[in-house]
Formats: sequence, C-alpha cells, structure tokens
Amino acid sequence: MDQHVVTFQFPGQGSQRVGMGKDLCARSPAAAAVFARADEALGFPLSQLCFEGPAEALRDTTNTQPAVLTTSVAALRALEEWERVGRLAFVAGHSLGEFSALVAAGALDFEEALFLVQERGRLMKEAGERSPGGMAAVIGLETARVEEACARVRETNGSYVGVSCYNCPGQVVIAGDEETLQAGIQAVKAAGARRVVRLAISIAGHSPLMAEAAAAFGRVLEKATIRRPEIPIVANATARPLTDPDQIREALGRQLSLPVHWAGSVRWMIRQGVTRFVEAGPGDVLTGLLRCIDRRVERLTTAQGLAYRF
Repeated sequence: MDQHVVTFQFPGQGSQRVGMGKDLCARSPAAAAVFARADEALGFPLSQLCFEGPAEALRDTTNTQPAVLTTSVAALRALEEWERVGRLAFVAGHSLGEFSALVAAGALDFEEALFLVQERGRLMKEAGERSPGGMAAVIGLETARVEEACARVRETNGSYVGVSCYNCPGQVVIAGDEETLQAGIQAVKAAGARRVVRLAISIAGHSPLMAEAAAAFGRVLEKATIRRPEIPIVANATARPLTDPDQIREALGRQLSLPVHWAGSVRWMIRQGVTRFVEAGPGDVLTGLLRCIDRRVERLTTAQGLAYRF
C-alpha cells in the first residue's frame, strides 16, 4: 500500500499557455465537464480560448485567471476520476492558485471561484492602468541581500520596491512602480544577482501598491459563500493552514497586497509529514520550485500523476 502523504499544489498566473487543457479533456470526461461548466458560467467559450488562443487574449488577466483556475480544477477532477489522489493532507496554491485549492478543499463552489477570480483579474488590471508597475524574478542572490538592496532603493527614491514572492532558495520576485522597479533591478544586479528576468505583467502584484485593489476585492469577498474546508489550505500570506471561513476570506483579501510565502508554505507542509506533491494544473512551475526547496520529496506534474498508480 502507498503510504505517501500528499499535497495538491495549484499554479498561479504565468503558467497559462495556448492549448492547455485540450489533451486533458480528450482523455477525461470529468475534465471536459469542468470546461463546459466554465463556458456556461462565464457566458463565453473559455474552453476555445484555452485550447486555441489567441495568446494575446489569453494573457489578458481578466481571461487568464479564470482560464488557469478552470484548467487546474479540470486537472484535479481528472486525477480524482482516475483515482490518482492518494492520502491528501493539505492543499495549497500560488497566488491565484489559492482559489483552485479552495475548490479542491470544498470551501468554494467552482462557479463562485470563477466569479471571484474574474473580479480579481479586473481589479488588478484597473490597478495596473491607474498606477503602472511591474515584477521581476531575481535569480541567484540570497533573499536577505535582495531585501537589503530594495530597502536602499526605497530610502533613496521615496517610493516602493520590495519582495513580492518568496518562491524558493535562490529565486524571489520583486515588485514596484515602473521607475522604482528599474532602480531595484539595477540594485540587485549590483549586489550580485546571477540573473534578473522582467515578468510579462504590468502590475506590482503582492505589494502595498495593490492596497486599493485589495480593499475593493475584500468587499467582493464579503458577499462570497466560503465554507469550512474539508482539507486544510496552507495560505500564501501566513505559510500556515486556514480552516475558518472568515480567516480564509481575510487572507484572500490581504493576499493581493502581501508577499507570497511559497517556500515557507512548502517547508511547513514537509515538516507535517508530506512526502509527495502533485501539481494540478497547467505546466510545471511549482514542481520546478519544489526541486529547489527540498529534493527529497516526490514531485509529480498533472501528466505524471495521471500516469502514476498511487
């Protein structure tokens, strides 16, 4: 008998690609049913956008967020249909992926989650239009040195740049308004970063610059039906499990303006005995991060999970 303790991890924005979900739906009626529900709930053919593009429309955050959520939930249902779940202890999602995790935990209905992420995407897009900013991945520099470099830029410029995602050892993401982010990029390069990659996003996500959008999204969340999860969800904001609906609602609202503590979340789950992580959704971004966090645990993408007998 397989004795692995399992976590499902759900990817966030940036994992999207044209064609995602198409092969999955061809293999799994349960996955195809998820896409059909999304098309009906949203009132437009999201499935066609995911399967065929165009890429530009898929990159629009108001489309990207429902698309990644739908593909992730479809992957989850396929894994369940093929009895590839295992002994599930926790769920977690990176940024947007928290909504997929909440669906997996039974805390959110799929249609409710679709509405929430569509609103989240709209508010984020509006925030970026009002106050253009950006994000950049910093690779090969100790986190403390990245934080120090950003602090010096903030002191000099009087505006914000800082760490927005603590992804794994040797990779964090910084965010800020356009001018200050550029100064931050130069500062971390001067501090010895091996590489800095500007992300294809026009907002300073998970930073104080998203406070207005976070407050507006908090008001949306007040009306959302969130139940007590059947499986604990490990939150980005705290790297600890949440089980109370009001705490979940608060964490989702704060998430837009607070850093993502992904490495801390993964380490906490490993300390609780998790030995297998399955990435349910498009791509393998989180599987790659996990390799840098702890190579001892087993790492499976959706495709690998479907081929694996638990």
